Amino acid sequence: MPARKPHSLNFPELARAIASDGEETLYQSARRSGVRLVGACGGRGACGTCVVHIVEGAVEIDGGQAEAGGEAGTGGETGAGARKKWVRACRARARSDCTVEVAPRSLAPVARAEVGAADAQDRLPLDPAVIGQDVTVPEATLSDTLSDVDRIARAMALPLDAVDLHAACRLPQVMRDGGWSLRVYRRGRELIGVAPAGSRTLGLAVDLGTTNAAGFLVDLESGVRLASLGIENPQVAWGADLISRINHATRVAGGGEELRAAAVAALNALAHDLCRAVGAHIEEIVDVTVCGNTAMHHLLLGLPVSQLGRAPFVAAVRDAVDVKARELGLAVNPGACVHLAPNVGGFVGGDHVTTLLATERQWRAVPASLVMDIGTNTEISLIHGGAHLTASCPSGPALEGGHISCGMRAAEGAIERVSYEEGRIVARTIGGRQAVGLCGSGVLDALAVLHRARIVDDRGRLAAGHAAVGEANGQRAAVLAPGVALTQDDVRAVQLAKAAIRTGTELLLREAGLRADGIGRFVIAGAFGAYIDVQSGIEIGLFPELPPERFVQVGNAAGVGIRMMLASQAARVRARELAEGCRYIELSTCPDFQKTFLNHIGFGRKDT
Repeated sequence: MPARKPHSLNFPELARAIASDGEETLYQSARRSGVRLVGACGGRGACGTCVVHIVEGAVEIDGGQAEAGGEAGTGGETGAGARKKWVRACRARARSDCTVEVAPRSLAPVARAEVGAADAQDRLPLDPAVIGQDVTVPEATLSDTLSDVDRIARAMALPLDAVDLHAACRLPQVMRDGGWSLRVYRRGRELIGVAPAGSRTLGLAVDLGTTNAAGFLVDLESGVRLASLGIENPQVAWGADLISRINHATRVAGGGEELRAAAVAALNALAHDLCRAVGAHIEEIVDVTVCGNTAMHHLLLGLPVSQLGRAPFVAAVRDAVDVKARELGLAVNPGACVHLAPNVGGFVGGDHVTTLLATERQWRAVPASLVMDIGTNTEISLIHGGAHLTASCPSGPALEGGHISCGMRAAEGAIERVSYEEGRIVARTIGGRQAVGLCGSGVLDALAVLHRARIVDDRGRLAAGHAAVGEANGQRAAVLAPGVALTQDDVRAVQLAKAAIRTGTELLLREAGLRADGIGRFVIAGAFGAYIDVQSGIEIGLFPELPPERFVQVGNAAGVGIRMMLASQAARVRARELAEGCRYIELSTCPDFQKTFLNHIGFGRKDT
């Protein structure tokens, strides 16, 4: 069969035109070309979040045909009921040049990445792995013919045991261009880089999350954070959840390399933009630390992930890893190393270890503490009696707005707060803009409010006949704002996510022989965790009912912990101790897992 004719896809809102080869879907074309479309399920057709409007042109959808104006038959159906203006990009293939309108929630600029602003007081204790110092050496003469490397070692009064090849290649020119003065970068007794005298010694710390990546540029001579930046992890184009990405890496030829390249692109974008923000040269980044869950860790390193996708969920590598930046393709100083934080077990990775590292003062202050990092993959540690019990909850992206029909990232126009006033639902958006979707903090608020108003019952069913309940996507839905509705399927997705997290909490408590009221400090970490309303979480059964003063919301603690590891070798040692001290518990093997999970599906409060 001859190949389909390639066509052009024009996105007016983005001022971009891309090619589509005719065989791939519009979603695949956009993903390949870096055009962002919300697609929580990774293009499997399971979520409906990637809808686009075909303004001009023709597309084929499951055998149907859509002409100019975007009306399309779906699933081969015919008649008025099978025609609609918005189509799923993952089910549409171009059959002519097309003009495509993207849904507003795909275009909204990110408003929260939970990285914080640079502050002169944001200074870390210093014990860096890489030292930078200016060195002046005597000019070579016929009577002093020491090599350039030996000349540096003599000037520093420190023997060098190893020299990075790239540094050795640059050394003669840099030394002579600088009149025999230069900046030397060394890791222990290895010469890893050279630069003109007066250059800076910078480090990059990255929290590589499933949904977002947060980067921090740190001055390794002062410990000051110079700049911070949060971006979306480009891997979301292959799915909002880890299993979608693992499946892509294992079942699609070259899929693993696609995901690895996407992670590297995120790190390079952070390095480039952070350096530009402070007027630094990218090769002044001479050390890098990265944390992420086990899947993110493996995908970045190009390690196999098939064994992570099935029981018993065994990592290829658990301990901390050091690898040259150039081996990963990072555009920083070629002699720099990347230090990846150690994993614990299963999907509990280095991001949870760095969270524990950053919050140690909080959880050590009381006899029993629970540390929860809420995200697409939620990690929980219960610290009691000197033991660290740790588990991973496959909560999925629903609590962050993923796999929700109207869900979106925390961007302008996202509903973040919901209330019920005088018999009507009132929604507040980020930036005060017109509502275009619902982000994670809004999801919790919405469910708590709907349940309180009896629009959603204890079993999660939307009430028929209520003034706030209409129809969306062919099913019953609570209308939160014009064009934004929470469907019955959305409610079910949230129920599954919150039940998974609450089950993890309950099973760890049982393992430790504790009741929920024995938790003296409940630490909620993560970018999403910084903005949620704890009371809403209690109302829907996500958290146990504890006094408000026991909850502590610490934001992106993983980002703080990975910066600590960048600035201090002692912090790296402590991180390894914490990882080794955690006892990982695979929840699915617990005898009461299924019963506990089902007990927490509903919205009634159930504390043990």
